[in-house]
This record gives sequence, C-alpha cells and structure tokens, in this order.
Amino acid sequence: MPDSRELSGIFRVLSAEVRVRILQLLKDRALCVGALSARLGITQGAVSQHLRVLREAGLAVAEKRGYYTHYRLNEKTLKQWKDATERLLAMRHWHGPSSERENTGEEKPCVNRRRNAKSRTN
Repeated sequence: MPDSRELSGIFRVLSAEVRVRILQLLKDRALCVGALSARLGITQGAVSQHLRVLREAGLAVAEKRGYYTHYRLNEKTLKQWKDATERLLAMRHWHGPSSERENTGEEKPCVNRRRNAKSRTN
C-alpha cells in the first residue's frame, strides 16, 4: 500500500488542471512544447513549467527529435499511479457496512461510544 506522502505527491502533481490536460494530450502521442502550447492556449513558458513538474514526478519523459524535444508519458509511472490511487479509493472503512457490523457483533465507532458514555453519566 502506498504511503500518504506518495499519494499526496501524486495528487499534488495532478492538482493543476493544465497538467491533467497535458496528460490527456500525451496519452495520444508525444508532443513538443509548441504543439502543447497551441492546443492548450497557454504560453510555451507555462507549458515548460508544467512539464518540469511532470518530469520531476517521473510522469513525462523528454525525447530529443532533431531540433525539438518531444514529451511522452512514462507508461510505467502512469500504471503505478493508477494502481496506487485505485488502492486508496477502494479502501473500506474499518467497520464496514452496518449489516456486517451487526452480523459480526463488532463494536460501533468511537463516536457512538462517547454518546453512550455521556448519556450514562447524566
């Protein structure tokens, strides 16, 4: 299971809409800064800054093609991130659905115990 630091790093990188849009464009094919800039409607400098974040996170890879540098997705990192976020979002709360608690005799969460303790003292 990925730790909270790794997961927060993933979500930090994906927290900028422009970076998500860059990922969507790079899923189709490798593109240079100029092509990304034209498709996104932002400056080449802004695209470069977002690509730097994606490269540092290991999600984008630069490939020199003649005069231009094209960027593509790192499929291995993308799969690792997908797996990590799926594991996070698939986690169940420790006490499970109420029907399972009733069947197993599991104790209710702390909030309910506090209420019960409070009502006993009154």
